[in-house]
Amino acid sequence: MIELMIADDHAIVREGIKKILALTSDIVVKDQAVDGPDVMQKLKDSTGFDLLLLDLTMPGVSGMDLIAGIKTAYPGLPMLVFSMHNEPQVASRAIKAGACGFISKDCDPEILLDAIRRVAGGGKYIDPLLAEQLAFDAMLPEERAPHSLLSEREFEVFALLVKGKRVNEIASLLCISNKTVSTHKLNLMVKMKCTSTADLVHYAVAHDLFPV
Repeated sequence: MIELMIADDHAIVREGIKKILALTSDIVVKDQAVDGPDVMQKLKDSTGFDLLLLDLTMPGVSGMDLIAGIKTAYPGLPMLVFSMHNEPQVASRAIKAGACGFISKDCDPEILLDAIRRVAGGGKYIDPLLAEQLAFDAMLPEERAPHSLLSEREFEVFALLVKGKRVNEIASLLCISNKTVSTHKLNLMVKMKCTSTADLVHYAVAHDLFPV
């Protein structure tokens, strides 16, 4: 029996997943969480889970930071990201942060069940359409979206700039110097062919990268 926790801040999503899983004989929802701190607390209080089904965007600490934090504290816990974002670059970053699988919320129930079983069993799983796009991007790098060319640190700086953080604030948050932040900012703007922070914001909105 696969015992999992669903972490999603939308009750209707959690209930929908529970109804799908209720039709199976080998998967059971052991607990639910509504945000990053709730996930960490319930992991701490629990006797363990076979899988964490994790939304990428929740209140508080979430996204890649939450995945990395869970990976550090619970390295043996398989994480399957279940997200509204269906961009291959987002999936790639989630996997690099420590997730074992990534599927989009508009996938078929069969894909959800297959992914849960595969990841809980120690395997890896990426939504077939996303996997196809990732393979295509790898073969034809000139066709990749500009933000996929950023390093992990550049992407972090990009995200914080889009959220309205200034260089000094970013330096403090990432524990690096102002000069290093400025260098990352310059490099990422060149790679993305942007000339201002406003351009970065417009790009992020157009690609639905950092929703509130």
